[in-house]
Amino acid sequence: MTIANMPLSRRAALRGLGVSLTLPFLESVAPRLAMASGQISKPPVRMAYIFVPNGVHLDNWTPKEFGYGYELPYILQPLSRVRDDMLVVSGLTHDKGRANGDGPGDHARSASVFLTGAQPRKTDGSNIRSGVSVDQVAANLTRGATRFASLELGCEPGRTAGNCDSGYSCAYSSSISWSSSSTPLGKETNPRSAFERLFSQGSSAEIDKSQKKREMLRKSVLDFVSDDAKRLQNRLGRDDQKKLDEYLTGVREIERRIERANEDRSSIVDIDYPIPEGVPGDYTEHLRLMCDMMVLAFQTDSTRIATCMFADAGSNRSYRHINVNDGHHDLSHHQSKPEKLAKISEINRFHVAQLAYLLEKMKATPDGESNLLDNTMVCYGSGLSDGNRHNNENLPVIVAGRAGGTIDTGRHLAVPTETPMCNLFMSMLDRFGTPVDFIGDSTGRVPGLQI
Repeated sequence: MTIANMPLSRRAALRGLGVSLTLPFLESVAPRLAMASGQISKPPVRMAYIFVPNGVHLDNWTPKEFGYGYELPYILQPLSRVRDDMLVVSGLTHDKGRANGDGPGDHARSASVFLTGAQPRKTDGSNIRSGVSVDQVAANLTRGATRFASLELGCEPGRTAGNCDSGYSCAYSSSISWSSSSTPLGKETNPRSAFERLFSQGSSAEIDKSQKKREMLRKSVLDFVSDDAKRLQNRLGRDDQKKLDEYLTGVREIERRIERANEDRSSIVDIDYPIPEGVPGDYTEHLRLMCDMMVLAFQTDSTRIATCMFADAGSNRSYRHINVNDGHHDLSHHQSKPEKLAKISEINRFHVAQLAYLLEKMKATPDGESNLLDNTMVCYGSGLSDGNRHNNENLPVIVAGRAGGTIDTGRHLAVPTETPMCNLFMSMLDRFGTPVDFIGDSTGRVPGLQI
C-alpha cells in the first residue's frame, strides 16, 4: 500500500523496494490520532545510555558548586550550550563493580555492572553470568511498541569469548546490554549496517537486493521512496512539509557521510583492531555517525531505547587526532603524574564533546511541541571513577534531557555517598513508564531529580 491510499498514522512510512523510512512526529498526524483516541497526542519518552571506559580525571570533571548556576569544569566545557538541559550527578556507586572477593578484573566488571548493578561471575568460559540491564528491563516491558525493542551500538567490536581481563570473559568487557543474566547482547559497530537496519523492510532477500541495486546504480535510499514522498507532501500542512523536507535532507546527508567513510580510509591512524567495511577510519566521525543513528531511531520512533559504548572496557585506543599518542588504558594508570593526568583530561573532554554533539542535535530536532532532547533521558558515564585507583564510588555521571518535563535540569546534583547507581535506573524506569520493584542492587529511587 502506498502513502496515497494509506491512512496516516504515527507509524506511517515512505516505502520502496526493500526500503522503509518511518516518518518523524508530524503535527498533521497528531490531531487525527488525538481525535481517534480522545486524548492529546504527545511524543513518547526515550532513554539512552552511553558508556566510556577507564574512568575520568575527577578533579577536572566535578563542578565545585552544587545546584543551579554551577561552572562547567574543563572536561565538561564542551557541554556549555546544553548545560541547562542536563544534570551532573555526583555520589553514585556501583558496589558490584568492586572485587568483593573476586580479585583483579576491575575493567571487565566496570562494563558488565554499568547497566546491570549485578556482580559478574568471574570466568573466561561459556558460563558467564551477570544480570538483566536496565535498557533490557524497559525493552522487555515495552516490546512491540516500536519496530525495534532496543538498539545497541558501539565503536569497538570487541570479542565475545576468551580472557580479556584477569580471568573475566571478553563478553564482560565488550557488552553493557544483557537480555538475561547469561546473555550479553552484541552491538552494531558499523554505521552502514545500522543505517540499513533502520531503513530496510521486507525479507532478507529483498533487503539484500535493494542494497545491491542502490550500490550498483549509486542511488540513495531516498530515490527508492521519492514517489511516496511526493504524494505525502501533498497531504501535509506547510509546517509539516518543511519538517519532512528537513528530515529527508538529514537522512541523505548521513548517507553521504557513510559513503565518504567507505571511500576515504586514509585517516586510519589510531585504530588497533580490524576495521570492517563501512566503519570510518576517523574515530570522531565514527562516534558522530553512531550518535546520528540514535537520533534517527528516536526521531522516527523506530525504537525508544538505545545504548552506545564509545569504547570497550579497558580500551587502549590512542587519540593521536587530539595529540595524545599514548594508549588510553595505559594513561589511566597515571600514578598522579601531572603529564598523564593532562592527557587523560583531553581524552575525557573529547568524549564529552561527542556527547555534546548528540545532545545539541537532539535539541535541534523538533518533537511535538518541544524537541527530542526534552522528551529523552540520556545517561552518560563510566563504571569506574578514577582509572588509577579502579574505584567504583562517586562515579562520573551525566543525565541529560527532561524526560517529558519530569526532570529538573540545569543543576549539579549531589546524592548521599554510596547511593547505588541502580537507584538512578529505578527513577529513569519510572519516567519511562516501566516501573519495577528493583534492579540490581537498588535500594530505592534517587531523590531530587524533580523539584
